[in-house]
Amino acid sequence: MKKKITAILTIALGLFVTGCEYDNFEAPRAILSGKVVFDGQPIGVRNNGPELELWQDGYPLRALIPVYINHAGEFSATLFDGQYKLVRKGNSPWLHQSTDTILVDVRGNTTLDVPVVPYFNITNESFQIGGEQIVASFEVQQIVESAQLDQVRIYLRKSMLTDHVVFDQEINVDRGSVELGSETRITAAISENLKSSDYLFVRVGVKSTASGEYCYTPVQKIFLK
Repeated sequence: MKKKITAILTIALGLFVTGCEYDNFEAPRAILSGKVVFDGQPIGVRNNGPELELWQDGYPLRALIPVYINHAGEFSATLFDGQYKLVRKGNSPWLHQSTDTILVDVRGNTTLDVPVVPYFNITNESFQIGGEQIVASFEVQQIVESAQLDQVRIYLRKSMLTDHVVFDQEINVDRGSVELGSETRITAAISENLKSSDYLFVRVGVKSTASGEYCYTPVQKIFLK
């Protein structure tokens, strides 16, 4: 009987120590943050659409850490200090560079801008309201020589986050009217469900045939009244 009591106490003590170890486990505190950039400028994307991947060697359970990119091309991940490998995933609006890893030393709060090469980019965008119409002007720049233009679209929404998945109005731009490297000017009627709004958020997206994701201009707020 004494041996049984001793065994039970030993097991209970072991469970208590294990529980304390779990309680004392420190959560990651270091923050890796930055932007995906081209020519030093952030690349706008679908919010939490395109991703980066982080990997850390030297641990029994080697698993990827997904890093989501917000609409403005910014990302943030909470990690432990250490060295990581950063991978630029495919099906993004930039060249696939999955084998071209970036070594990142994370020590406390660390900032890193990740260079990418978009298939196409949009510059010199501007938007104006005239009556019940929106007038948009912009230039589509071909960055990758072999890239083929698939879609150019303008997205409007009552709230700030807008893209090809979430929008209140989508305006298709005829590819025949787009001359690469030159100004494209589009005039379109604002949809009935948006005309009564005080303001709208707008951005232009361009997509190549090589990806399902768009490269976007920064979101702009335009006033209707």
